[in-house]
Amino acid sequence: MPVTQLNHYNLRTPYETMLKLKDFYCDVLGLKVGPREGFTSRGFWLYIGDTHVLHLAEYRGEGEPLTNVLTTIDHISFTCTDLPAMEAHLKSHGIQYTTRDLPVLNVRQINFKDPVGNGIELFFYMENERV
Repeated sequence: MPVTQLNHYNLRTPYETMLKLKDFYCDVLGLKVGPREGFTSRGFWLYIGDTHVLHLAEYRGEGEPLTNVLTTIDHISFTCTDLPAMEAHLKSHGIQYTTRDLPVLNVRQINFKDPVGNGIELFFYMENERV
């Protein structure tokens, strides 16, 4: 009964913020809005290809949202290709980011925040380059 993969992650937020997040993840990261059926609340499922990876759900006052907790999810990571194109794309959207090399994995990372402060990591395997 082992865990075999990450299915999706969910961000619950007020509707207006949810719309900003949808636009950000679609415009900046290239996710696509896809099918989301059987729900009475407003929201979006965002896809990479045929796989839903991010669920945006409307927070409608169900309990108090946590604003100061001891643990949080620091970031979500996406595997990407074409590092130069992504850097140009982020710059064209005015996204401030940092990079980090992981030589032991031959990986370069780009790190930035979404509009509400969630960490985003883009993971590039540098197949023919030495990092």
